[in-house]
Amino acid sequence: MYLCGRGVADITGEPAETGMLGYGQARQRSEGIHLRLRSRAFVIADATSGRRVLLVVNDLPMVFDSICRALLERLRRSYGSLYTEHNTMVTATHTHSGPGGYAHHRLYHSNTGGFRPKTFAAIVDGMTEAVVRAHDDLAPAVLTLSHGELRDASANRSRSAFDNNPAPDRQHFPDAVDAQTTLLRIERAGTAVGALNWFGVHNTSMTNVNTLISGDNKGYAAYHWERLVAGVDYRDRRPGDFVAAFAQTNAGDLTPNLDLLPGRGPTADEVENTRIIGLRQYRAAAQLLTAPGSVLDGGVDHRLTHVDLSGVVVRPEFTGDGREHRTGPPIGGAAALAGSTEDGPAFRGFREGRNPFWDRISRQIYRRLPALRDAQAPKALVVGGLRGHYVARRAPVQLLRIGRLHLIGIPAEVTIVAGLRLRRTVAAIVGAELSDVLVAGYSNGYLHYVTTPEEYDAQQYEGGSTLFGRWTLPALQQVVSGLAVAMRDGSPAPYGYPEPDLTGRQRTARQRLPRDEPPPGRDFGDVLVEPRRRYRPGDTVTATFVAAYPNNDLRRNGTYLEVQRRSTDGWRTVADDGDWSTTFRWRRSRSGQRAVVTWAVPGNAAGEFRIRHQGAVRRRVLRPYSGTTRVFTIESERGQHVDRTTP
Repeated sequence: MYLCGRGVADITGEPAETGMLGYGQARQRSEGIHLRLRSRAFVIADATSGRRVLLVVNDLPMVFDSICRALLERLRRSYGSLYTEHNTMVTATHTHSGPGGYAHHRLYHSNTGGFRPKTFAAIVDGMTEAVVRAHDDLAPAVLTLSHGELRDASANRSRSAFDNNPAPDRQHFPDAVDAQTTLLRIERAGTAVGALNWFGVHNTSMTNVNTLISGDNKGYAAYHWERLVAGVDYRDRRPGDFVAAFAQTNAGDLTPNLDLLPGRGPTADEVENTRIIGLRQYRAAAQLLTAPGSVLDGGVDHRLTHVDLSGVVVRPEFTGDGREHRTGPPIGGAAALAGSTEDGPAFRGFREGRNPFWDRISRQIYRRLPALRDAQAPKALVVGGLRGHYVARRAPVQLLRIGRLHLIGIPAEVTIVAGLRLRRTVAAIVGAELSDVLVAGYSNGYLHYVTTPEEYDAQQYEGGSTLFGRWTLPALQQVVSGLAVAMRDGSPAPYGYPEPDLTGRQRTARQRLPRDEPPPGRDFGDVLVEPRRRYRPGDTVTATFVAAYPNNDLRRNGTYLEVQRRSTDGWRTVADDGDWSTTFRWRRSRSGQRAVVTWAVPGNAAGEFRIRHQGAVRRRVLRPYSGTTRVFTIESERGQHVDRTTP
């Protein structure tokens, strides 16, 4: 018997003028919101022993040790030793459309100007709220594990590297994708109240020219299930509301861009592709919700260790060539700076594969430093050393067990064959079915990529981004084998030495805040561009307002806009800035600040509507304001006013 609790909360950071994390593009700065980011937490406890694990799945580009430390400190104050780094797994969906500036390591501030306290606080506050709600929601539950296949939501973006792997590994993935989709169903009294899905695909349907905050395809999958199917109101949640999380596995070489071009496939519209790929993940998971599956029993368990990946001595049984090798210091390769041509190229002058100029320089360095050559060759060395807290070096590696399900927490982006080898390592030791052992990538920190040694030799983007060199995967196999043995034998795992705590040692971003002054003769909330008087389903309604700086008040768990429908008892909100049908875009100009709100009219909407915008003006204290458009009419296809709509 298990106890399970679920919680969800808003973690959307600064919607204006903040560098977005993931693509590393200086020009990609937030201008508003398409879909709010959320944290979803699940507490799962053995009802007999009280032993528990906490899973926190976040609509974030990456999870860094910065927010993990802050979350665990908040939980320690409230719950003592109930939730610690040992039994808590914090993961990211890896959207590339979220604001950055919340890491403690400098590399991730390249387009944010430094640390962003408001975004950091929004994330940590939201994660904490989600966990508190999950803790308070604990109740007896039946957990069921189901597996299926999803083959039209991902493609291998690094096929030449994948093809470098031995035939037995390639044969495990005949389409060069990991098609396994796994669902953990949470039931109370025979009713499904929650779902945790794992499926590997990059959360990069939105390209590096998008400037609206979005949870991308996995964010849409969760939104679709919770909001459109289960009818959840995020701003007015009810006890028992359905919670659905779409977590990552080994997505390192898997793209959602099925045509292998940024924003392309299955259509030429990146926004529509985001919806379609998310919808396909939802449908595969929803199908598993009604599958028989395996009812879990056997309690929960957890192990954690910290390892310095810059200097692991890897034993011969893991290296594959019968010799001992070492990992090396974190170094970025030329291929890493090239970016992924399928998801978003990075810097000009670099390319995946061979880079003759950098290759020549690197060969000269390798001749003088044979230990570095053994660790990093054939990488073309470009960003060397990465000292001074630019990136983390020490990896928290975790193994969680929930009944027969085993989750390998890796703080990196793991390719599908690298994931397969990690899964096989654990499964063989604990005696589990391979399908019941998953790599939980992007967990508890971020150390870039993990490829197989054979993939590393191809020096595609993923290999160039495997910072610690050719033996990174064998080193991690060695570590997870130790965790699996400890779990099997009921013995403790060595704690190791965690990454240094850099709290309070960040350079805060210096921001050029706009003056909150309305145009002459106007006030905040005034409508500059009114909607038309009549629309039909399928049309897009647009309104423009005089606005203040939205970063004044992030309106977390709130909204910058509301679409309201007239009903018999007044105006009822049918959509806000957390809905897929709306966008909120902020603009700064010489004539002042403005907010442009759009709403895509649903197919069954009809009646009288209006749009409201709200924000806060920065004075000595924040002063709230709001504005409302004129009333406009949505006509049904037959021109009749029908009093119905969808959330």
